[in-house]
Amino acid sequence: MSGFTRHTLSIGLSALLLAATAQAELAKGAPASDFSTEASLGGKRFQYSLNEALSHGPVVLYFYPAAFTSGCTVEAHLFAEATDKFKALGATVIGVSGDDIEKLQRFSVSECRSKFPVAADKDRKIMKAYDAVMIPGTSYASRTSYVITPDHKVWYSYNAMAPDQHVSNTLKALEAWKAAGH
Repeated sequence: MSGFTRHTLSIGLSALLLAATAQAELAKGAPASDFSTEASLGGKRFQYSLNEALSHGPVVLYFYPAAFTSGCTVEAHLFAEATDKFKALGATVIGVSGDDIEKLQRFSVSECRSKFPVAADKDRKIMKAYDAVMIPGTSYASRTSYVITPDHKVWYSYNAMAPDQHVSNTLKALEAWKAAGH
C-alpha cells in the first residue's frame, strides 16, 4: 500500500470515528428504556434489571467500547474508586459494552474491582435504545454516561471518548438532582 493510500485511509477512518462519537445522546427528561440483560459483579453472573435497580434509587448507566482496552480500563478504575461516593448519593452504577459475558466476568473482578456490575449487550439493543452505538455495524459502544432517576427519566447525559470526566460529571449531576429535592 502506498504512503498516500495509507494516509488517505487513516484520514477516512479518523473522520468516521469522529463522526460516530459526535452522535447525540438522549436529552434530559427523555424516557429511559427499561432493559434486562446478563451481567457480572465480582466475576459472578446474574440477570440485571434496570427497573429493579431504579426501585432502589438513581442509576448511573455508562457505556464503554471494549473491556480491557486502555480508556475503558481507566474509566472502570475511576468508577470503582468512586463507588462509595455514588452510594452516599443513593445511586448505583452499571457499565455496558458489546463484550461477551465471559470477558466481562474477568473485567468485573480485575478492572471494576468487584465494586459494580458490567453488562453484556451483544445484540446492541441497549446501546441502540440509548443512542450509544459507536459505529453502525460493530459491537462497540460509544463512551456515553447517563444519570437515570427512579421515575425512569434521563437526568443527565455525557458523551466523550476521553474517560476522565465521566465519573466527576455524573457525580455532579447526582448532587444537582439531590439538591433539587429528590
